[in-house]
Amino acid sequence: LYASPEYLSERGMPVTLEDLSNHRLICQSANAAQVQAGGVLVQHLLTYDIRSTLTVNNYYGVLQAVRNNLGIGVLPDYLTDDFPNLVRVIPDVESGEVPVFLAYPEELRHSKRVAAFRDFVTDEVIAYRKRQAAESAS
Repeated sequence: LYASPEYLSERGMPVTLEDLSNHRLICQSANAAQVQAGGVLVQHLLTYDIRSTLTVNNYYGVLQAVRNNLGIGVLPDYLTDDFPNLVRVIPDVESGEVPVFLAYPEELRHSKRVAAFRDFVTDEVIAYRKRQAAESAS
């Protein structure tokens, strides 16, 4: 869960999930086709009597709404790396891990380009996880 400093300055910092009822939740619809971990988290959050929601159809829309002070957004942490001013809200609340799949036609399984891209994605995920672990340790 992330919000802009301006939004939190105006509306206050929620400390518990129950406090979310006094805020606008920005998320993808719990029924939309999306990463299951995000959908499960949204369904759980909506059990807390949140009276104001803004649903959009992708994480970019959630990010733009959060950056423009419209509420608290359900965002994957990797998406917020380029926006260090965003504030993590109720940090112990997070979705489950999201699996990553690389799909390509079978006839490209020996392609050097596909292998290079797969290796790049793998290296990026590993580097991201190492950064997260280092930040958690400090």
